[in-house]
Amino acid sequence: MSGLVLKLAPKERVLINGAVIENGDRRSRLAIMTPNANILRLRDAIHPGEVNTPVRRVCYIAQLVLSGDTDPQEAKMQLLRGIEQLSQVLKDQDSRAQLNAATLAVIENQHYQALKALRTLLPREERLLAAGAP
Repeated sequence: MSGLVLKLAPKERVLINGAVIENGDRRSRLAIMTPNANILRLRDAIHPGEVNTPVRRVCYIAQLVLSGDTDPQEAKMQLLRGIEQLSQVLKDQDSRAQLNAATLAVIENQHYQALKALRTLLPREERLLAAGAP
């Protein structure tokens, strides 16, 4: 995560290495210089009750690593297995690119990048599920 820049809205909260940090009254930018820091914007967090679709489940596992609630090595196989299962269904070129990016990020222990790639699949999944609903 070396050189990550977070742009925060007023009062926005972010989890950095297990500590919740709240921005002040103005917009601000934080440069995260520590490599492999665990970062999670709380506005982007998926809450346990919202883990109700395949993509959300895989995102949630990555999120648990970032929040420090699970061991990265234990989560690695779950993430890779979940991404593989998603690749069985999401076969379009854009989805494949994001799944490949997520896979590489997991292998390199870059869980923020994996989550970022996986989150791009949420709108696509939502459309697919809506189209299949009676």
